[in-house]
Amino acid sequence: MRSRLSDTIALDLPSPVSTPLPDSLDASALPLALSPRLHNRDLAPTKTEGRRWGRYSIFALWTNDVHNIANYSFAIGLYALGLNGWQILLSLGIGAMLVFNFMNLSGYMGQRTGVPFPVISRISFGIHGAQIPALIRAVIAIAWFGIQTYLASVVLRVLLVAVHPGFDAYDHDSILGLSSLGWVCFVAIWLVQLTILAYGMEMVRRYEAFAGPVILLTVLCLAGWMYFQANGTIAWSDRVPLSTAEVWRNVFAGAALWLAIYGTLILNFSDFSRSSPCCKTIKVGNFWGLPVNILVFAGITVLLCGAQFQINGTVIESPTQIIATIPNTFFLVLGCLAFLIVTVAVNIMANFVAPAFVLSNLAPKHLTFKRAGLISATLAVLILPWNLYNSPLVIVYFLSGLGALLGPLYGVIMVDYWLVRKGRIDVPALYSEDPSGAYYYSRGVNLRAVAAFIPAALIAIVLALVPGFHAVSPFSWMIGASIAAMLYLIIAIRQPHYAQVSGESIAVDNAGH
Repeated sequence: MRSRLSDTIALDLPSPVSTPLPDSLDASALPLALSPRLHNRDLAPTKTEGRRWGRYSIFALWTNDVHNIANYSFAIGLYALGLNGWQILLSLGIGAMLVFNFMNLSGYMGQRTGVPFPVISRISFGIHGAQIPALIRAVIAIAWFGIQTYLASVVLRVLLVAVHPGFDAYDHDSILGLSSLGWVCFVAIWLVQLTILAYGMEMVRRYEAFAGPVILLTVLCLAGWMYFQANGTIAWSDRVPLSTAEVWRNVFAGAALWLAIYGTLILNFSDFSRSSPCCKTIKVGNFWGLPVNILVFAGITVLLCGAQFQINGTVIESPTQIIATIPNTFFLVLGCLAFLIVTVAVNIMANFVAPAFVLSNLAPKHLTFKRAGLISATLAVLILPWNLYNSPLVIVYFLSGLGALLGPLYGVIMVDYWLVRKGRIDVPALYSEDPSGAYYYSRGVNLRAVAAFIPAALIAIVLALVPGFHAVSPFSWMIGASIAAMLYLIIAIRQPHYAQVSGESIAVDNAGH
């Protein structure tokens, strides 16, 4: 069965003036031959009339991601650092606006070209050099897909034991580091995610649309219940106020870290936005789904932390701790189910879609989106993710080190598209290995992009991982992105490389404007 995602097209050569993409698949009409090493129906641009990711779909996508357990743990950490309620709102508000603007830049690229992130990367890194950013993104996603699947299985284990305490007897043995009950729950969650992906991106859209209201309603009810438990009063801080310098450092550090948290999705948001009908849809969906949603999230975080501290003088680490204290088994199960649903939703959008496209990009002739997704999901099991999660060295040095590379990649890709090329892209050439193609560069690799990326990446890794730079480590994503962007712009100005065909630049704008 063919995924709806695969309702894609090849392109006729557009005129120098930006034009909508045609709806036919006629490779013979192209001056540059499509290469089977670069093209399949899942990687090709989406049809303009078949784009279903509207404002609500994008809003629901971000609702799931914003209100996931990991984000609540991060925001609660700001409360534990000594920031009061207003300062947390300010910190996350600044971070939200940064994410909103950067996400728009990335999303517009996908909407206008209609192509996924691995193909977007070919613009700046070259048709073969694009494997560099794509593989970095894929490795991070596969590792976190396994870890998030494991964390979701832990929630399922809690739920099953709450419903039937007898299941606890199967939770004390160990098979490759996981109990029998743990394996059953892990495989169950793994299969659910595979089933959703088997129906393609349209099913992903529908699931995200379903999960968004579920988690939003759940956390609002949880916040209301905690406010009632605290008799209508909350503690806005858990300690003596910090100095002015400490407050502003933590406020801006929290904002920068929030941006870094979204560094993965900022990079590959085009995987979703390519299916949006226009840029205004993306902007409106992002506005309600990011800054507005994040401020609601911040308010709920302050209420949960403040109410819990008011009740017993402790700072929670996660909203699941509150759910575990709910005296009614029925509501406890509902709470667990809600967080289980959102964890699956977040895992699919952030950690499944990206590697599926990337692996398909490695061998388009043989790997469809579905086959690539199955391979990435299998790899996520083989790495035994619970062992990764329980290893601080892996989390801090390996995954955080790779995460530090995302900022420099974003800087290069954005500057190349928006400032160097000013959004004028020869989309057919993204699928051609012809040496005269716009993105062939030097044997398929843009050495200018690599030259800008490497020093920026090294600096970002040092800032993120070396203890001596702890004070600036929260800003490593932004610093890495800025350095890479400036280096690439300088190199591009001094050594321009803008492909010419018949003396004119070839551009395409798939916005349909």
